[in-house]
Amino acid sequence: MPVYRDEAVVLRTHKLGEADRIVTMLTRQHGKVRAVAKGVRRTASKFGARLEPFMVADVQLYEGRSLDIITQAESLGSYGALITADYPSYTAASAMVETADKLSEAESSLQQYLLLVGALRSLSRKEHGASLTLDSYLLRALSMAGWAPSFHDCSRCGVAGEHSAVVVQLGGVVCDGCAPPGSPRLDTATITLLSALLTGDWEHVESTAERTRAQATGIVAAYTQWHLERSLRSLEHVSR
Repeated sequence: MPVYRDEAVVLRTHKLGEADRIVTMLTRQHGKVRAVAKGVRRTASKFGARLEPFMVADVQLYEGRSLDIITQAESLGSYGALITADYPSYTAASAMVETADKLSEAESSLQQYLLLVGALRSLSRKEHGASLTLDSYLLRALSMAGWAPSFHDCSRCGVAGEHSAVVVQLGGVVCDGCAPPGSPRLDTATITLLSALLTGDWEHVESTAERTRAQATGIVAAYTQWHLERSLRSLEHVSR
C-alpha cells in the first residue's frame, strides 16, 4: 500500500475500539485526512500525545481501504498543552478547529492550513487576546474560502463611502440604498475594528474599547454561522 508523509494539525479525535483513535487532521498537502492511530490510548504509546487536538505534527501514513493508518508522528508544534491550560485559549481554539473542519469538507488549501497553524501558535503564546485572535481567524478563514466581507464599500452595489448598516447575508456593510428596512447600524469604531481584524492591524485592534470589541464579536459570529450554513457548537462556550 502507498505510504505518504505530510504536515498536519489535529482537528479532533474519536475513540476506536479499546486502544485506537480516529484522528481528523488538516494537512499541508492532502487536505483533510481521517486516519487511524493504533494503540495510542495505551500508556506505552510512543506518539499518542503528539496526536491530540491543536497539535502540529509531521505524520507518516499508509493508505488503507477505508481509513489511512498513521505509522509515525513527530511533533512540529506542541501547542495543545499550552492551549488547554488556559480556558479562553481552549474555547477559542475549539471554535477554530471546528471552523477549519467545516470549511475543508468540500476542499481545503495550503492557505487555510497555514492560517490555522499560525492562529494556534499565537494562542499558545498569548500574543493577543484569545477572543480577538479567534475573530481575526474567522474573518480571514472565510475570506480564503470565498466569503470575504466588505467593511468599506457597499457589499451589494460597490459604492464607496462610510456606511453604517451591516447585513451579514449581503456580505458586510451596505449603503442606505441597499440596506433592507430595519438593518442593524454600527458605529464607525466597530466597523473600523472589523476591518482591522480582517487585515491583521493588531496595533489598532488592541487599542479598542471593550464595548466596541463585543459588538464586533457579535457580527463576526453571525457572519461565520450564516456562511457556514450551520451553527458552531464551540462558539457557545467561547470565553468572551
